[in-house]
Amino acid sequence: MNLIDTHSHIYSEDFNGDIHQIIENSKEAGVEKILLPNIDSQSIDPMHTLEEMFPGYCIPMMGLHPTSVKENYQNELDICKNWLDSRKYCAIGEIGIDLYWDKTFVKEQQIAFDTQINWALNFDLPIVIHSRESFDEIFQILENYKNSNLKGVFHSFSGNLEQANKAIELGFLLGINGIVTFKNSGLDKTIAEIPLEKLMLETDAPYLAPVPKRGKRNESSYVKYTAQKIAEIYQTKIENVAEITSHNARNLFNL
Repeated sequence: MNLIDTHSHIYSEDFNGDIHQIIENSKEAGVEKILLPNIDSQSIDPMHTLEEMFPGYCIPMMGLHPTSVKENYQNELDICKNWLDSRKYCAIGEIGIDLYWDKTFVKEQQIAFDTQINWALNFDLPIVIHSRESFDEIFQILENYKNSNLKGVFHSFSGNLEQANKAIELGFLLGINGIVTFKNSGLDKTIAEIPLEKLMLETDAPYLAPVPKRGKRNESSYVKYTAQKIAEIYQTKIENVAEITSHNARNLFNL
């Protein structure tokens, strides 16, 4: 069984003491690759270090996370763009709009998102979208690109069926993580109405650990619990879930 964790922040300080064990756990769980979304200029060095430690296994993206869009966002964008110009990445991410924590820089978030979408088109890379409390705002921007070659994934998807169908209609996949195992999330009922071929697996480690690890630090090996839950929802084998979602990831990220 070959799983791909398409979204994991295991380069963060949470894993400084046991990163080799984390990678070993992942390999034992059948995880063949771990994709690393960037946050901002502070996360670039730790992310690249992890890539160097585990080449071909930990694969980085480049982008500016919406919660890091502040007064100096243009400088942060310039740093990201310089890296994109100098080497290869598997995606532009994690980018988008976040209206959950702070609405102070909504306009700047929209500008940064739009800017990075254009990078994706120029570099022929997929985008990885952070869409917390911001589906309407994100769809409004994406509508401007629906006749382009833009592709990507709604990371940590937790929307309703209408939002899921809208994302798919715009050509995007849905990234499913531990939220689908949470009893009252309702996500299990939503994705039951969506073809398995439109999903990818992720952890968003160290956040959102799935049941039975909920409340603990999440890690990439726990993607197997999400895969098992999805297998139950679709009444299929976990190997089938792994095969389809990993195929999607390889295609989208050109792995």
